[in-house]
Amino acid sequence: MEEGPMNPNEPKNENKDEKNARKGFVKMKTFPFVMLLFGCIFATALVTALVMSVGGDKQVKVAIPERKEFTKLYDVYDEIQKKYFKKVDTDKMMEGAITGMVGSLGDPYSSFMTKKEAEDFDSTISSSFSGIGVEIQEKDSYITVVSPIKNSPAEAAGLRPNDKIVEVDGKSIKGISSTEATTKIRGKKGTSVTLTISRPGTDKPFDVKIVRDEIPIETVYSEMGADKIATVQITTFSEKTYSELEKALKDLDAKGMKGLVIDLRGNPGGLLDQAVDIASLFLPDGKVIVQEQTRDGAKQAIKADSSAHDGYKVKVPVTMLIDEGSASASEILAAAARESGGIKLVGAKSFGKGTVQTAAPLSDGSLLKLTVAKWLTPDGEWIHEKGIKPDVAVALPAYATMAVPNSSKVYKEGNFGDDVKTIETMLSALKYNVGKVDGLFDANTTAAVKAFQTASKLKVDGIMTGATTEALITAIKKELQANDPQEKKAVELVKQQLK
Repeated sequence: MEEGPMNPNEPKNENKDEKNARKGFVKMKTFPFVMLLFGCIFATALVTALVMSVGGDKQVKVAIPERKEFTKLYDVYDEIQKKYFKKVDTDKMMEGAITGMVGSLGDPYSSFMTKKEAEDFDSTISSSFSGIGVEIQEKDSYITVVSPIKNSPAEAAGLRPNDKIVEVDGKSIKGISSTEATTKIRGKKGTSVTLTISRPGTDKPFDVKIVRDEIPIETVYSEMGADKIATVQITTFSEKTYSELEKALKDLDAKGMKGLVIDLRGNPGGLLDQAVDIASLFLPDGKVIVQEQTRDGAKQAIKADSSAHDGYKVKVPVTMLIDEGSASASEILAAAARESGGIKLVGAKSFGKGTVQTAAPLSDGSLLKLTVAKWLTPDGEWIHEKGIKPDVAVALPAYATMAVPNSSKVYKEGNFGDDVKTIETMLSALKYNVGKVDGLFDANTTAAVKAFQTASKLKVDGIMTGATTEALITAIKKELQANDPQEKKAVELVKQQLK
């Protein structure tokens, strides 16, 4: 589910509650909140509470004014309690009322979570969890993929940003919240779930069967070639991302790093404090990273400050990679890097999420995730639903965005359709001669499959299924990694700065 950015604003020397607030888990005094929602159910004018004064037995009357806007809610509650033909679960009924209240905001990033859902939400930020590893949001009544998580089952299955999940295990999920969808999609390691996907550019929805697994908790991956230009991928912004990144960068420095590409592609966001700390690695202290704007129009600028850590700064030339899966906190970092640091952005236009959420735990362990502010770039732009355009736009090859063929299906000579066209496109990209790429599995396609099976040391029968399909998917991923046009352009820009 969509996770960020969560609002920090952490003061120095914070206590435990203040630290939680920085991560977005804002502590709330439960008594006034409970009174607001439930305390006046049986009130008609004023509720009078009697409390004992400290150190004595004097009673003090506290008058709580009636909330007339809740009268209808109380009337419905009382009618159901008195007249419904079955015994009702009052906890479930109140959770439904709260869910409806939050849903009326029409904001896909605000939601009410039960205790179980809140625990699952916390696990996605602070530790590993079991599932398929995909970031989703509700958009126009459809559950839409923001991005799959790196090295997750969802990534391996070929899910892409902007895929619409229309069914889960054959049942429609149109109109449900992202929290509800997450509950349906998640499950125990080793179990499977079948998602029906509607993808822009494809003729009809297709099924993807995914086996759930433990989702990786590493968020930083680095490598460096002989040219000493390093690439560091940040997959999400969780509790330890800054420390992971700083360690990786210092290791690369020790190995003689001369330039750096930060890869934010497919990064769906996360914790705002991590994005702020990471931005401080690339910007001079005092430069604006992001501005928060509340509903009264007031703005608060958050500025780079490396003193919160050890003052470490990146001193080599940098470029950053973004794409349609870069959202939220990753967009904050990208915008700050460009507008306050003069760092070039390469790739494709980002997702476009320009709001900030806090997560407030309630007294029973449930959680209210609520949008509390807009975030603006250092120059004051609101990128919500618009995204960030890169300085240098570079498209990926066609095969990179195609639906991955289903390894459980059999494709052979005589078959026709989109899946066959995908197979032809992938084989062609791997330099196998398929003849015309037209979606028809003909003699040329059979010959190409046989050549691929021979090179892959598989059974040679010219049929695309099972191990052959899986080997093709693995091979095409390696091809993209070796010949990634977006990364190559980013490296080229770094090298230009070194001249």
